[in-house]
Amino acid sequence: MPPQPPEKSLDLKLARIVANPACQDFILADAKDADMAFGLASPGLAPGGSPGTGPFRSISEYRDSIREIVRQGLVDIMLMSASTSEILAIEEGLFVSSHVTPAVRMNDTTDIWLAAGTGSYGREPALPFSTTTIAQARCGRVDASHVDHSRGANLGLFSLTLNDDATLDRAMLTAYRDFRIEAERAGFRHFLEVFFPNAIDRVPGKAAGEKPRDIARFLADHVVRCLAGVPRAGRPIFLKIPYLGPEVTEQLAAYDRSVVVGILGGGAGTTHDAFGLVADAKRHGARVALFGRKINAAEHQLAFVTILRAVADGTLAAEEGVKAYHGELAKLGIRPHRVLEADLARSATASAYGG
Repeated sequence: MPPQPPEKSLDLKLARIVANPACQDFILADAKDADMAFGLASPGLAPGGSPGTGPFRSISEYRDSIREIVRQGLVDIMLMSASTSEILAIEEGLFVSSHVTPAVRMNDTTDIWLAAGTGSYGREPALPFSTTTIAQARCGRVDASHVDHSRGANLGLFSLTLNDDATLDRAMLTAYRDFRIEAERAGFRHFLEVFFPNAIDRVPGKAAGEKPRDIARFLADHVVRCLAGVPRAGRPIFLKIPYLGPEVTEQLAAYDRSVVVGILGGGAGTTHDAFGLVADAKRHGARVALFGRKINAAEHQLAFVTILRAVADGTLAAEEGVKAYHGELAKLGIRPHRVLEADLARSATASAYGG
């Protein structure tokens, strides 16, 4: 009898978190789906590169870092584009013997169309769009009826950006409803990302600079209202949202214990920004963190993820984690982006793709 694949840590942790929200389990995801947004700059700067002009790493190097992090085994989810998942999950079988769960970004709303140069989509109110399909995420083909899809992804990210405009937001939520129905019929799981409004002051009829009075409540209330009409079979397995601060995060986490709250990382920021965000979010009820740029921009991704896991599991405080990370860089002979004192600072980092 062939050996059974290992149980996925995501499933084990989710079951424990839903059964006991006070448990200390924490789910980490590496979001390596930036090629759906940034184009050439997606893999990050090559040595000696300058932001905006490069040179940048190649997509092959980007995928090499995915292979390394999956084999390290400290994250629970690896989020990718469908094209990357086809190569790593379907063709190479990278996840077959791993407890890491592969996931695919299932839609790319216009606010993440972040081409450089004259690109302005990220500053315009978001519109719904999806490049890939569930069948393509699973097996790399539109027609999945005669293809083995056991090696591909059976988990996807669906993203919403709402701008407090009934017409625009109805179109966004209609796209999500259609995806949920298709996913339920296909037995395809998903998690739900909700961004802050990206261009609320550009919506017709809104005054320049006008925003919701309480943007954290705006987002939390929309999540609750949206999911109220969704039976269990169609619900996301967890949320991916900006950190909403202590009060609203606690209220959202306590409102419905079956809805697991996860936070997104946003911009790279300092090392303390990353470690402190995980610690703060966990303290106030979040149980998932999905970091893309914060991991990808690290001086040494494997060392960064090692310390991030220790902070997420509560075995190391955030500030001590920064010091430990700098110690690891010193052992590896890697010059840090910032001196330790600067890297211990906290700053407000962007909480959306477009910054």
